[in-house]
Amino acid sequence: MNIHEHQAKALLGSFGVPVPNGHAAFTVDEAVTAAEKLGGPVTVVKAQIHAGGRGKAGGVKVVKTLDEVREVATDLLGKTLVTHQTGPAGKEVQRLYIEEGCDIGRELYLSMLVDRASSSVTIIASTEGGMDIEEVAAETPEKIITLPINPATGLMPHHCRRVAKALALDGATAKQAVGFLMSLYKAFMATDAALLEINPLVVTGSGDLIALDAKMGFDDNALFRHKDVLELRDISEEDPAEVRASEFDLNYVKLDGDIGCMVNGAGLAMATMDIIKLEGGEPANFLDVGGSATKEKVTEAFKIILSDENVKGILVNIFGGIMRCDIIADGVVSAARDLGLTKPLVVRLEGTNVEEGKKIMADSGLAIIPADDLGDAAVKIVAAVKGN
Repeated sequence: MNIHEHQAKALLGSFGVPVPNGHAAFTVDEAVTAAEKLGGPVTVVKAQIHAGGRGKAGGVKVVKTLDEVREVATDLLGKTLVTHQTGPAGKEVQRLYIEEGCDIGRELYLSMLVDRASSSVTIIASTEGGMDIEEVAAETPEKIITLPINPATGLMPHHCRRVAKALALDGATAKQAVGFLMSLYKAFMATDAALLEINPLVVTGSGDLIALDAKMGFDDNALFRHKDVLELRDISEEDPAEVRASEFDLNYVKLDGDIGCMVNGAGLAMATMDIIKLEGGEPANFLDVGGSATKEKVTEAFKIILSDENVKGILVNIFGGIMRCDIIADGVVSAARDLGLTKPLVVRLEGTNVEEGKKIMADSGLAIIPADDLGDAAVKIVAAVKGN
């Protein structure tokens, strides 16, 4: 789960991370009132969407008067911002962050993330912060340093000193970096974050460190421990199908292909997508119905898959261990009838009550294409979608 910049800054500030003063605004009048409260000579108006690249897309404006705040707020609210992370559809701006101006001396990059390769939280830092960090990563990767943190020891002062040196910080600023990084790490661990990105991390003209921007994402599986973080969720920023899936305890992620997949088990779902690609097809989604799917759950899964207009066919791949194949078959038949399914449907069942499940489908009178194994299923759905 991701949160907005203003929410991330409030959260980081509660852990002692220095952030600029600012206020969220949902209307033009609220934006002007927020700027009045800040009262500084320079105000920054920032569009709040769950995507990077806002600055290049015109979503961040520096202004000097209240009239300019009103003008920019009027322009941004309701506008669709298209960035390199939103895709061509873009995201509608529904809220703003009105922030005090900052005396920027240097712009740096700093992030923490869970690195599966090293099984640790890893710090990534660069002297080349700002809007072009993607280009830096692609063209001059030597300017980016990575530092894995041993989970047995956690972040230590010597790690902080090493990062400070890599960022070319010295004197009082380097000393500040130790406390800054310690506070970031504490916030990261305490909230079960998956990503924490500060870009830019600013060294002000007076040598102070400030998180001028902040992006945070959290481990969905740990949110039950953090109701305060869960309350920050903005459903309007998420894919409607993924939101709907979460309401039925379905794990769904939309992809760019045309073959819908319904599978039980994350590993089996990944294997299913891989073999579809191996046979020359493209999966339209990842959808794991879990080990205890009901008839209603299967029907909802079909509805979610078919809500993607790119889907030309569906592959159901079930291994019934805890899950019974006859229940899945009953759900598949019911969903196909209720939805008037006309697109090719290939079903591969294996495991508990598999013969009962196959009989339910065979007796349904529906044009369900049975498959003997995963390879056979992939060949049949790719052929059906391509019209072969």
